[in-house]
This record gives sequence, C-alpha cells and structure tokens, in this order.
Amino acid sequence: MKASAVLSSDVERAWLFSFRALSKMKREKKIALVCLLYRRRKYKKALARRLWIHPLVAERSAVGAFYTLFTRLREHEAKFFNYFRMSVATFDYLLQRLDKHIARQETNMRQAIPPTEMLAVTIRYLASGMTFTDLHYAYRLGTSTIRKIVRDVCREIWEILLDECIPPPSEKMWNECEAGFANNANFPNCFGAIDGKHIRIVKPQRSGSLFYNYKNFFSIVLLAVVDTSYCFRYVDIGAYGKECDSSVFKESTFFHALNSDSLYTPCPKCLPGIENPAVPYILVGDEAFGLSDKLLRPFGGNNLTQQQRVFNYRLSRARRYVECGFGIFSNKWRIFHRPINVHPEFAIDMIKACCILHNLVRMRDGFNIGDVLEIINLEDIPRERNLRGSRSGKDIRDHFTKYFNSNEGSVPWQLSKI
Repeated sequence: MKASAVLSSDVERAWLFSFRALSKMKREKKIALVCLLYRRRKYKKALARRLWIHPLVAERSAVGAFYTLFTRLREHEAKFFNYFRMSVATFDYLLQRLDKHIARQETNMRQAIPPTEMLAVTIRYLASGMTFTDLHYAYRLGTSTIRKIVRDVCREIWEILLDECIPPPSEKMWNECEAGFANNANFPNCFGAIDGKHIRIVKPQRSGSLFYNYKNFFSIVLLAVVDTSYCFRYVDIGAYGKECDSSVFKESTFFHALNSDSLYTPCPKCLPGIENPAVPYILVGDEAFGLSDKLLRPFGGNNLTQQQRVFNYRLSRARRYVECGFGIFSNKWRIFHRPINVHPEFAIDMIKACCILHNLVRMRDGFNIGDVLEIINLEDIPRERNLRGSRSGKDIRDHFTKYFNSNEGSVPWQLSKI
C-alpha cells in the first residue's frame, strides 16, 4: 500500500487512534499526520467564520443608535441628561480631555471607531446598566469590541482625570472640607465622613470564598471619604467582599498616611466659642470603625445618657453626607443596580471610572434630590467584633459630647431629635 493511501486512511480514523497504535507509526508518518490534522482544524475554523463583518454590524452607520439618536439627543438637553446622566457640556468636556488618548488609527482594512462613539458607548453602559449584548444590538458593534472599548475608556478616565476630580490631599483642601461640615452639619473640626459599601459582582472563577460577604453574595468593597458636596475625597477600591470596614480601612493607604501625618491635615484648633483645649481634625464613621484620635464613632448600646444621644445625633448629621454620596453614586451610574459580570480587575476599572465621573458630574451639573433618597444595591460593610477605642479617642469624643451639650456648641432643635 502506498504511503499516501495510508495517510489518507489515518486521517479518516484520527479520533480512533489509540496511544499504542500511534506509538508504532514511523516518525515521518507522525509528523505528516500532525500537519494534516492541524491544517484540517484550521480549515474548519475558517469555515466557521464565513463573514468578516456580520450584516447587523455592517448596518451600524445606517441604523446604529449613535448615528440615529446621538445628534437628536444633543438638541434636547433634558433627554440627553436622562440618557447619559450628564449634560451636553460635561460630555463635550470629557470628550475633549479623552479624545487623543482613546482615538484609534485608521487602516486600509476598516475605519476606526470615532472617539465620540467610544465615549458614548462607555457612558451609556455605565449609566444604564445594560449588558454588552444589549449594546451590541443597539449600537451595532461587536460584543468583544464593546467590551474592549469600555475597558480602555474607563482606564483613560481614571488616568487622565484623577488629579482633577480626586486631587491629592492638601491642607487647603481639608480646610475647605472642615468649613463645609462646620457650616452645613454643625460639626466643627471634621474634615470628612467615611464609609464602605459592597459592589455586587458575579462570582469570579476559582476565587473560593474571597469575594463572598456576610450578605451571601459576591462583592468588591468600595471605601470612600466624602465631603459636604457629596464628592469623593478619597477612595479605596478592590478589597475582597469578606473584609469588614475597619480591616479595609486599616490596610488602606489613607490610614497609613493619616497615622504618619502625611495627609497635610491642619493643626489642631479650639472648637468655636471656647478657648482650649485644641482639638485635632477628625473623620466621622459608623459603628463598623474603631474609635481613635483621628476617627469618631457613635456611642453604642441602648442605655445612653441624654448627652450621649445628643452626640450620636450630631455625628449622624455629619455622617449622612457619605450615605447620600453613595445614594447619588448608585442611582447615577446604574451599572451598580445589578451584579457586574466581568473579571474583578475589569470591575475595579469600572468602579474607578464611575468615581471620577461622579465627582465630575457633581461639580459641573449638580444632582437631583431624587438621587439621594435611596441607596440601591450597595450593602453596608459588617462590623468587626470587639473593637476597642483608644484612650485618646474616648477623651476627644467626650470633649465633643460636652461641647455639643454646652451653650456654645448646641443647636436649638437637637433635643427634639433624640
């Protein structure tokens, strides 16, 4: 029998070969067989993709949402804001900052997707909570193309706008924050409200229980410090869902900078209306955080004195800004209304971009009061048991308690609220 006939017969029975039969073949026949099988598999893959561009995608310039809707939306400010969750001016400013960084080179094979369309697809994905498949049918772009666009644009938003929207800490910035809490929340010497929330994700492959939280779903932790303008002054993103607030805070760069006095917080000063002692600038948080000389939490328990209840009320007035900030954040960017079905690193890029966009839109467009009424799909971080406050932290809290119950620091309505 000729070698060609043997090879032809071998190819027909390729999947029936046993290891023993294959080992008895000569080396030349093995090489020839491998080459034939490789070419056959490659040919089948070529047949499987018969179209370079799917007919639905080929109609993008005629019926795609960007080409049929975007220009019309720009003519109606309210509709544009409802669709993209930002004004036309803010969208144009964002495009101006990102244009040259997200633009792609034209080739002889196909035209590049314009930066305006890339930004529109990304903002719509984050603002609506649509899936990549939904955007594929609406914008007539390939699903994998949309996935790559969203990730690239999210990364560029974080890299380019970070210093503008979440500037590095400075003494001037903290003084502005303290003035906001003193004027709007009647809580002097406070430069921020801190809290953490769970961002829902679909269980990552081979992750075990790292992302599994106490609420029985998988998540990534977002820890943030918020001012009275509901803007994020600091964010820590990506901690495992199993972590609690205090653990995430203690492992964050913000905590180490705070303890090493490298945050440029102002020097301690006396509370308004009294001469001494000087009180340090502090953060306010809930019961999930430990009490220290840099972070105050409410008094725990049920059998509290009137003075302690007054302090808890005054602290809650300051801490509400972080809760309202998360409310605006989750209602503005509705990708957080459902579990994020991407790799954790991709999800972190999305959350970073949304934090930047949150501050950008807040500073340029303001917010709707309806956005702060409810926090949707963001769960609180669990409390860590047996958190003991430091002696200095208790002394500072006692000093604030005495001040809020004095003539100099009280407000007329506080007793009616407890």
